[in-house]
Amino acid sequence: MKLNDLKRIIIVCGHYGCGKTNFSLNLALDIAKQGKAVTLIDLDVVNPYFRSSDYQEVLKENGVDVIAPVYAGTNVDTPALSPKIDTALDSDNSSVLIFDVGGDDAGAFALGRYASKIKSEEYSFIYVVNKYRNLINTPELALGILGEIMCACGLEPSCVVNNSHLQNQTTAETITEAFDYGNEVARKLEVPLLCTTAPNKLINDKKLENYDLYYVEPIVKPPFGQQA
Repeated sequence: MKLNDLKRIIIVCGHYGCGKTNFSLNLALDIAKQGKAVTLIDLDVVNPYFRSSDYQEVLKENGVDVIAPVYAGTNVDTPALSPKIDTALDSDNSSVLIFDVGGDDAGAFALGRYASKIKSEEYSFIYVVNKYRNLINTPELALGILGEIMCACGLEPSCVVNNSHLQNQTTAETITEAFDYGNEVARKLEVPLLCTTAPNKLINDKKLENYDLYYVEPIVKPPFGQQA
């Protein structure tokens, strides 16, 4: 994956449980390693279990600023969007903004609030897919979910990330068997496939050595054996 191809505003959307939050965290940390200023904006006010703002400590230790929903991390059930988001979008600085958006159209409605400001400059809209998640396990189903997301937020995808995995049971075969799926989603959308991910535990697996993969650390360890 070529990080330098991504625009200053990066939006990460996808179906619940596809792994978009874990991808967002890895992306933010990797961009920060390049010496760039990065702000991760947790835009998930729907799901209390899979919020990127729950990992503020590791992010801040690695130079990533975090904008969390107001009351995130408390026992308040309905956190609100932070006014700092508008400030970040209005700023003329070069800080990379990564939006980790709540799953499906319910989460994307929050993103729609900022659509006009986002459209005022170039942005990268990443649609994260996972062949092994219910409701998006075929390219056609994945496109259906994306259609709902697009209607909710008023923004269009610019690339696809194939994040197909089976949590801690992911093998090299899990990754290779999902190649056609990821490529087909991107083809049907007529956008590039930005990358196919793989857990970093497989980085030395010889079955994958000839593939160009984006290896991710499993930072998110949610309850109930799922991945955000």
